[in-house]
Amino acid sequence: MSAATIDRALGDIRRQRGTATRRRSAPSAAIRRSVAVRTFDDWDDPPPGFVEADLVAHSGPVARGSFVQTLVLTDIATGWTECAPLLVREQRLLTEVLGELRKLLPFPLLGLDTDNDSVFMNETVRDYCEQVGIEFTRCRPYRKNDQAWVEQKNGAVVRRTIGYRRFEGLEAAAALARLYGAMRLFVNFCQHSFKLAAKARNGSQVRKRYHPPATPCQRLLADAR
Repeated sequence: MSAATIDRALGDIRRQRGTATRRRSAPSAAIRRSVAVRTFDDWDDPPPGFVEADLVAHSGPVARGSFVQTLVLTDIATGWTECAPLLVREQRLLTEVLGELRKLLPFPLLGLDTDNDSVFMNETVRDYCEQVGIEFTRCRPYRKNDQAWVEQKNGAVVRRTIGYRRFEGLEAAAALARLYGAMRLFVNFCQHSFKLAAKARNGSQVRKRYHPPATPCQRLLADAR
């Protein structure tokens, strides 16, 4: 039974007791409704500057208390990836770190696509994107394939390098920032990767075709847009 069905079933009882109140949506729910949904198939080969964003938690085996998180940005067209640590999960801090990452990108940030986490779905992040002219979109709830580009980098870049241990405090965040500063050079200028060119379904089989492997820098230089 859904929450809405329970509310309807208890409506008469609540009115008799004088507690007939309507459930209020969480603030992030209202923000989600105002942000357009973009699926994996909706990208349609965008120019450089449209990125997927996600947070990687460094909580270790217990997600309790305050711990460092990594903000990951991955460009759809080139695969260019930038990472930066967040000392705490806080929306204003996230926009400040996003502003610093924009300075490192070799192209203007045109679009930001995130999941439905409340640290993204809030007025602070939405208003920031509107003020600086960034198209703000989100994936569908519980559909990680909608953010396949950044999810792949979460594992191949962050988890492969940092692992799953717990990091907390200013010293740990500073150490991660220094590591990401060096790692971005290897990932974006030296590390070759495949990019999906097309896929076709034939019954239960899906055939995928890939572009020749290239670095994000090579893809950026080859893009004529």
